[in-house]
Amino acid sequence: MNFKLFLLIPFFCLLNSSEDDAVFWGKNGHRATGKIAEMHLTKKAKKKIDKLLKGQSLAFVSTFADEIKSDRTYSKYYPWHYVNMGLEETYQEAEKNPQGDLVTGIATCVKVLKDETSSEEDKAFHLKLLVHFIGDLHQPMHIGRKEDKGGNTIQVQWFGKGTNLHRVWDENMIDSYKMSYSDLADNAEDLSKKQIEAIEKGTVVDWVNEVHELTKEVYKSVKVGENLRYRYSYLYFNTARKQIQIGGIRLAKVLNDIFG
Repeated sequence: MNFKLFLLIPFFCLLNSSEDDAVFWGKNGHRATGKIAEMHLTKKAKKKIDKLLKGQSLAFVSTFADEIKSDRTYSKYYPWHYVNMGLEETYQEAEKNPQGDLVTGIATCVKVLKDETSSEEDKAFHLKLLVHFIGDLHQPMHIGRKEDKGGNTIQVQWFGKGTNLHRVWDENMIDSYKMSYSDLADNAEDLSKKQIEAIEKGTVVDWVNEVHELTKEVYKSVKVGENLRYRYSYLYFNTARKQIQIGGIRLAKVLNDIFG
């Protein structure tokens, strides 16, 4: 094989990788969600989680569900990252994916974790998935339309570079601020006990329907091909930060309910 061609193969692989397949909060978003959740865990829950994860943090395992996508062995979990819904539908009204979705995926994880007959290995695996999926639920483009793959096929620009609406919310806005996940978590809004309790209320389906209201706004926020810049960040970055914080609080609520 030509040596120069050999060196270029990894480069081409990168170009053809998941650029058009992003269906998740970026790593910083997920890790910030995990760290925020840890701030709201009960001591009992934290102890049990530490044991299951062998000391790994929620932030560390929060990207696991994306990392296993490269292995087709785990392909059945792919649809659990999102829900397809028409803009004027509620989750209850929407056509369900027979392969499952975020709601059924979260329910499965919770069931495995509550089942006393589940092995420690199965519990650890589904705990890692659960951390990720609660984060995904709060990214508004995960509750998007089937026809555009949650905004993945809506092409826009970010400061003159090609991207898509989904990726803008996954990564572009967050990465542009050059904040680590710890910075994002540590600078989350100070909330009162009543505010936290209000966020914790409801079921997973309630949360999906709530986030879907924001999804409608996001779809209306851009035109195809539009060059999004500082003004878009000014208008929506705080919304993205808020969703990360809400996701962290709700993740802690789900984990506290499971582990006490």
